[in-house]
Amino acid sequence: MENNTSIKLFESKKIRTHWDEKEEKWYFSVVDVVEALTDSLNPRDYWFKMKTRVKSEDGIELSTICRQLKLISSDGKKYSTDCADPQSLFRIIQSIPSPKAEPFKQWLAKVGYERMQEMQDPAQSLDRARENWQKLGRSEKWIQQRMMGQETRNKLTDYWKDAGIKEQDEFAMLTNIIHQEWTDLTVKQHKVLKGLKTQNLRDHMSEAELIFTALAELSTKQIAETDEAKGLTENAKASKKGGTVAKNARRELEEQTGKSVVTGENFLAPTKNKKNLK
Repeated sequence: MENNTSIKLFESKKIRTHWDEKEEKWYFSVVDVVEALTDSLNPRDYWFKMKTRVKSEDGIELSTICRQLKLISSDGKKYSTDCADPQSLFRIIQSIPSPKAEPFKQWLAKVGYERMQEMQDPAQSLDRARENWQKLGRSEKWIQQRMMGQETRNKLTDYWKDAGIKEQDEFAMLTNIIHQEWTDLTVKQHKVLKGLKTQNLRDHMSEAELIFTALAELSTKQIAETDEAKGLTENAKASKKGGTVAKNARRELEEQTGKSVVTGENFLAPTKNKKNLK
């Protein structure tokens, strides 16, 4: 499920989404949609009261047209969340008095259309990712490094799949081994350092952090291929070796520059931090 879960932007508001491969359709976090349409300070409470109101007025139980999916919350943990497919979401939107309702419906249709295009031509998903990063103020140099790093990451995970790594927690475990080895921080500790919660860590890395992450993952893949690593245990050893390659390079650079590669800077902070990350 994790690979099919993503954040999409509606007028700078973040909407958590999940793509169901079998049903071939999107599911959207209802609470996020409510917040985007109403600007409510407490969208969960708004959604709760709205369900009560609609049931009282129309006799419709909105929860029955929703599906519970585990999505990452603001505290970084996954919780069961009311999600709705486009058809159900249209019904829910009818009960939300908002001038943003019509623009949101158009956005919803666009998201579905874009997904169909991406399935026909996967390269379009990269184009949309670039467009989103541009909207968020990322520099072209940073975007290029982010995309190159993602390609390296994809090749590594493809190797892991072929090597018998199937469960999401195993992917996360190997990723954490690599990350901790080269940064001396777990993924969670690095996110805490940057003040992140639900955000993607890589989307808030500096150019240098992205480069060393890519080096660590590239090294891991090449070492795993050389060792013909199979299964979790052997790939964990290769991950540690790959992370060590990047750690040694990081330490050498830090000795030469006197600056730390791993930082707490992020794109959530004021312009000063944004400039430092580019």
